[in-house]
Amino acid sequence: MTSAEIRKTFLDYFSSKGHEVVPSSSLIPGNDPTLLFTNAGMVQFKSVFLGQEKRANSRAVSSQKCVRAGGKHNDLENVGHTARHHTFFEMLGNFSFGDYFKSEAIVFAWELLTEVYRLPRERLWATVYEEDDEAAGLWQKLTGVPQDRIVRLGAKDNFWQMGDTGPCGPCSEILIDQGGDIGCRRPECAVGCDCDRFLEIWNLVFMQYNRDSSGGLSPLPKPSIDTGMGLERLSSVLQGKYNNFDSDIFGPIIDAICRQSGKAYHSDRNTDIAIRVIADHIRSITFLLSEGLTPSNEGRGYVLRRIIRRAARYAKSLDISDPVLFRLCRSVSEAMAGAYPELESDLPRVEKLLRMEEERFNRTLEQGLHLLNNVIGQVKSAGHDAVPGEELFRLYDTYGFPLDIARDVAQENGLTIDEHGFHTEMEAQKTKARASWSSEDAAVAPVYKELMDRYKATEFVGYDSMTSESSVLAIVSKGSLVDQLREGEEGEVLLDRSPFYAESGGQAGDAGLFLGPEVRAVVTDTRRPVEGYPLHKVTVSKGLLSLGVSVTAGVDVAKRTATMRNHTATHLIHAALRNSLGTHIKQAGSFVSYERLRFDFTHFDALDHDTIEAVEDEVNDRILRNLAVTTTVMETKKAIESGVTALFGEKYGSEVRVVEVPDTSSELCGGTHVHATGDIGLFKILSEGSVASGIRRIEAVTGRAALQYFRDEENELRLVSELLKTTENPSERLRKMISEMKHLEKELESYKGKSAAEKSEQLIKMTRDINGVKVISCRVDGLDGKDLRTMADNVREGMGSGVLLLASVKDDQASMVAMVTKDLVQKYSAGSLLKQVAAMAGGKGGGKPDLAQGGTKDLDKIDSALEALYDIVKQLK
Repeated sequence: MTSAEIRKTFLDYFSSKGHEVVPSSSLIPGNDPTLLFTNAGMVQFKSVFLGQEKRANSRAVSSQKCVRAGGKHNDLENVGHTARHHTFFEMLGNFSFGDYFKSEAIVFAWELLTEVYRLPRERLWATVYEEDDEAAGLWQKLTGVPQDRIVRLGAKDNFWQMGDTGPCGPCSEILIDQGGDIGCRRPECAVGCDCDRFLEIWNLVFMQYNRDSSGGLSPLPKPSIDTGMGLERLSSVLQGKYNNFDSDIFGPIIDAICRQSGKAYHSDRNTDIAIRVIADHIRSITFLLSEGLTPSNEGRGYVLRRIIRRAARYAKSLDISDPVLFRLCRSVSEAMAGAYPELESDLPRVEKLLRMEEERFNRTLEQGLHLLNNVIGQVKSAGHDAVPGEELFRLYDTYGFPLDIARDVAQENGLTIDEHGFHTEMEAQKTKARASWSSEDAAVAPVYKELMDRYKATEFVGYDSMTSESSVLAIVSKGSLVDQLREGEEGEVLLDRSPFYAESGGQAGDAGLFLGPEVRAVVTDTRRPVEGYPLHKVTVSKGLLSLGVSVTAGVDVAKRTATMRNHTATHLIHAALRNSLGTHIKQAGSFVSYERLRFDFTHFDALDHDTIEAVEDEVNDRILRNLAVTTTVMETKKAIESGVTALFGEKYGSEVRVVEVPDTSSELCGGTHVHATGDIGLFKILSEGSVASGIRRIEAVTGRAALQYFRDEENELRLVSELLKTTENPSERLRKMISEMKHLEKELESYKGKSAAEKSEQLIKMTRDINGVKVISCRVDGLDGKDLRTMADNVREGMGSGVLLLASVKDDQASMVAMVTKDLVQKYSAGSLLKQVAAMAGGKGGGKPDLAQGGTKDLDKIDSALEALYDIVKQLK
């Protein structure tokens, strides 16, 4: 059976048993931030197992795309070195949500393997959890497997859980004995040995519990079944192969690698390892890129980058110097698009993005590998067996060379790496960076620390109010605490409570006023050098601002409201971009003020006009729908677990605000927002461009600023229409005028050419014979440098042989051009002649023997200098 037939047979079998065939979910878990990637078939059913979601059908079956390359379930390092480890694989699974339990699960599995797939019963074994007497008895009773082929194992092998927390339970594994010639070949080899003789085919998880963060187990609402069987492993068994990479799943991909490298599979061990690594990794890469993930330096994107770079390094070991991985994506698509048609439609984008990443890494890899090989040579020469941690860190810190690739290279050379030393160096750098920050901040930090020691944190009331009755707690001026600020003086003021938002999270600080009975101070900005202590930058415009004085602190309502419009708009932009371009879009930075907004996002191509309009339309549609914008304060952990968008690099406290726009956006955000999208009024993108590799930026305006933008455009159009003397179709009128102007320019050039020819003929008639040499030195005003050069070319051509120098006055300065025909350059130099004449006119010039240029601003001396050329030539006889 082919792998496609094996997959279909599995789905069809369980469909006949009342299971709903459910499509594979995304590799990127939609509502499970505890997982890097979907690593098992049950991930999409987690909420069902937890009793948080109900399904119409209590039985399901699927073939699920999975990636195990990060977190607890990480097979990356083993790939290529074993017959069965993969980063990407398909998991065949059947599921019962409170319907059938152990008995039916065991019977279904046994029947499918032995009667449908026709695996030999006598070679199949079963393992059970050491405390699960029920499962052990069911295997013997329902299948006839003898007791000596039912093996009890501990929790490490037979108690399954998808992560540190979540659904779990005892499991039962079905294994096949591949024979004494496979694996370690030791007489004592038995089930539980790490070799490949007793190969696990299918894992039946009896889902009974949920493990919480403390490690405690609680019963699930209804006992359920979760099973998983790797398609790759089952295919190799059914096809009589002892290595998953020899099955039909990998055949087309390995063939493509061999064509690109010129190497043969099964030629030698290192070549085979490299080919298998690439064959495995290119599947993960292609699927992850297809789903919108982009390589980056954090989270899932970093894992993807590691996989790409590991594959690229192995491609180098096959003597492939140019980017090649992107050329292999098509083989993945051709092999698997039947089951996953999106691979074909996404292929051009996937290839483009992968090529960019390969080219970027090639620059790093070439240099890093050269340096690492030098270090390895030194280690071997010294008789050591480990690459020093400080050398590994130097490669990582200076050249970005990944530790895992350094480990692979060292292993191939029979060496280990000093990971402890590497991490020690890493921590030392972090400590040094913290110390550096402290010393740089030492000039201002003490005064802010003093504020923290003396006063309680300011109560922020700005989410609910634009004003507050406040007391002045402290005043900072020129880095020191002072008692007062006089009229005209500037400083920073700490209040006991404040409605002013301090700059953070990309939102600009508020401006406004402090008003008291005897004082008025203008607040120009608000910042927060220390968490909880916002400082208001003020200039006293009236009276005396002193410690303890009571003021009414009022935010500039117009500016704050405009800022709120812009901030909420960034959330709408984020959602619109993801809807228009794909889920690979992630916020990479933002800035919002009352004037405009800026939104940076991950993407590798410029947005075309249609896409920009689509984003504008979607944002304005949300505005017109006047959707409520709600904010909820939650514990950070619960908020993230709920699936809201958290921005990488942001620091969150124990509690966070979740800002939600129904059916549009849900993000962690501490900024200020409008109450409903309709408050934004209007949205307009001003520009879109690149700010870094893979990072794009949108600048936009909202509300009154957007209205002003359109008014300015309208006024500009009105002015253009008035100049064109038309109120209808000014663009058409302008096109006609441009066409007419181009026609006139052509005519003008024609007339200028005729005029130049006539003028050239006149100048040639002014030729003087000096010692048998034709010499012309004349002034022709009104020409710029380019036209003067053209005139000189015409005159030289008409002379045939001779020396000429022309000068032209235009815009209060003169240009000069000197030329000598080829037959006279041995005797006369245009550069030397022009230099002398220009100097006589108070200017400068020079050039080659046949052509020179110069000029002067002393116009009174031009005529006499030109006349002097004849004497200069005469003296050179």
